[in-house]
Amino acid sequence: MNAKPPTVPTALIADDEDLPRADLRRMLAQAWPGLQIVAECEHGPAAVEAIQALQPDIAFLDIRMPGASGLEVARAASGRCHTVFTTAYDSHAVAAFEAGAVDYLLKPIAAARLAQTVARLRERLAGNGAAPDLDELVGRLSQRLQPRGPRDEAAPRLRWLSASVGDTIKMFSIDEVLFFQSDEKYTRVVTAVDEAHVRKPLREIADGLDPEAFWQVHRGVVVRAAAIARAQRDELGRITLHLKQHPEKLQVSQAWAWRFKPM
Repeated sequence: MNAKPPTVPTALIADDEDLPRADLRRMLAQAWPGLQIVAECEHGPAAVEAIQALQPDIAFLDIRMPGASGLEVARAASGRCHTVFTTAYDSHAVAAFEAGAVDYLLKPIAAARLAQTVARLRERLAGNGAAPDLDELVGRLSQRLQPRGPRDEAAPRLRWLSASVGDTIKMFSIDEVLFFQSDEKYTRVVTAVDEAHVRKPLREIADGLDPEAFWQVHRGVVVRAAAIARAQRDELGRITLHLKQHPEKLQVSQAWAWRFKPM
């Protein structure tokens, strides 16, 4: 009987900067030639979708990414793949990883440190163990992780958006917006009493929003958390959001369903 061919391990790299992605890809090729990189992503939502579609064995996630942080991506991927965080900020973040459920790599990544990570990942894959549930660990890390330098200072938040409607320019305060919805080259901005389309992609708008106040719930939808009245799950497990001040219902994609786990 012919032996079953070994499974080729696969990985995803997510980082919003080109150079760190390229460096990690090059270093992995040297440290683990048999590892296949199946996707490289520049922001969090793309990483969530790629993990869902490609089901890699490992995800290397930058903690700080636009659209969704590496921590949010890890929550969405919890139990699906082994996660390694990359970060430019050390100290207190390191302690959260000592439980051994995931690993971390401090930028700039040292070859010897990457070799340790590769060895740990090889052991886990060889053991055929399920990827760990990261909810508790990520929660602890979120509390520990604090700004560590100029690059990590809070980005300026959007306060107003303007939209042209005929010969009129409508002004929308971010505090009034219930949700944003991608519409090809435009973004639909919806308040309790009005709406319009702005010439700005959703991803660019999302980068200027407070991630604690506005939640990504679908590739094309970002909603104000305080505007959600309830989340309703149907018999197939699909989640629909009902809003407090608007009759429209919003669908939650499977990748973001973790936001609505019962507490």
